[in-house]
Amino acid sequence: MSYVDGFVLAVPKANLDAYRKMASDAGVVWKEYGALAYVECVGDDVPYGELTSFPRSVQAKNDEIVVFSWIVYESRQKRDEVNARVMADPRMKPDWDTMPFDAKRMIYGGFESFLEL
Repeated sequence: MSYVDGFVLAVPKANLDAYRKMASDAGVVWKEYGALAYVECVGDDVPYGELTSFPRSVQAKNDEIVVFSWIVYESRQKRDEVNARVMADPRMKPDWDTMPFDAKRMIYGGFESFLEL
């Protein structure tokens, strides 16, 4: 079964094009090193919940939109190999001054698949 890294973050609406460019460039690198899929989704139906919700989880502000993304790998071992190579690639060195979102509010984690239909 596959292994998935998942992400939830808030992107200022004014920075969405810059985020899309950054994500597109990053996706090329991840795929180059062996990721099976790289997906970025912009929130379309993500209401602000009373207790929990995607917007609450990343402390989204009124001028921000929630982005949900994931990267699929063939296994946890392959994910660790791919991520090591991605993080060592000079194309992936972040420019914190021009980052189009607040990375401190990003939620991420690795998930082992237990059901795939």
